[in-house]
Amino acid sequence: MLVVETIAKIRRAHFVDGKPIKQICRELKLSRKVVRKVLRSEETAFAYKRSVQPHPKLGSWREDLERLLAVNAARGRRERVTLLRIFEDLRGLGYEGGYDAVRRYAAAWRRRGSTGTAAAFVPLSFDPGEAYQFDWSHEIVLIDGVTVTVKVAHMRLCHSRMPFVRAYPRETQEMVFDAHDRAFAFYKGACTRGIYDNMKTAVDAIFAGKERAYNRRFQQMCSHLSGRRSRFIELEHSCPTQRVGECSISWNRWLVRRPQVGRRARLRTRSARCASGYSRCGCGSRAWRN
Repeated sequence: MLVVETIAKIRRAHFVDGKPIKQICRELKLSRKVVRKVLRSEETAFAYKRSVQPHPKLGSWREDLERLLAVNAARGRRERVTLLRIFEDLRGLGYEGGYDAVRRYAAAWRRRGSTGTAAAFVPLSFDPGEAYQFDWSHEIVLIDGVTVTVKVAHMRLCHSRMPFVRAYPRETQEMVFDAHDRAFAFYKGACTRGIYDNMKTAVDAIFAGKERAYNRRFQQMCSHLSGRRSRFIELEHSCPTQRVGECSISWNRWLVRRPQVGRRARLRTRSARCASGYSRCGCGSRAWRN
C-alpha cells in the first residue's frame, strides 16, 4: 500500500521537477503501473478495501460465535464478558482458529446490529413563550479595589433570545429563586418550561435518559411560577436579533474590562441596565404584554 509521502514524491517529481515516469520508477523503485495510477488519479491517498471478507477458519463456527455474542449482548453491562473470554469458550467447543478471525467477525457483527439506531436531534426553534434557558457563569470584577469573583445568573428566552443577567455573590438556591423572580418580573410573564444544565440546586439525582429527581423546593418554585404564568398573556415579540447580540457583547465587554464598582448594588444595577437595553429595540416594547 502506498503511503502519503510516496504519493507526494511521485506527484512532485512529475509535475514540478518534470521527470519522466521511467526515471521516477528507477529512483523510487516502483513499477510503472503504480506510478501511472498515481499520476492519472487525483487521489492523495490509496487504501485497499476488501469487498467481501472471507472467513475460511470460522466456517461452520460462525453460528456458534453469533450465539455467544448474542447471549453476551443480552446480559447487563456489569455481567458482560470480554471478547477474549468468548474466544476461549469457542475454543472449548472445538474451534481451532486464531483470535484475529474472531475479533474481525465480532466487529462486523456489532456494526450490523447498530444500524437500526434512531437519529437524534436537538430542537432549535421555539414558539413565543414556550421555553427559557438558565445557567450560571463566573466573572471577575473589581469591587472597592479588590478583585472578586461574582456569580452571574443568565436567563434567555429561546424564541426572541432576549437576555436577563444579574450578579450574585454565590450560587445558592435562594439566589436561584431570586434570579427567576426578578427575571420573570422583568419579562412580565413566565414561560411554559425551562431548560437547565443539571444544576445541583435543582436536580438531586440523574437517571437514564431524561429522568431526573428534582429538588422539592425547586418543584415548589415551578408550581408558583405556573400560577403566575396564568395571569399574563403569552405574547413574545420577535425583536431584531442584532440588538440582542449587541447587548450580549456589551455585557461581556463590560466584564472583561473589570470595572471599578463601588458597591454590589451598583454591580447589579449595571447588569440589569445592560439586559434592559434589549427592550429599547425597534419595536419599542418589551418581550411580554398584558
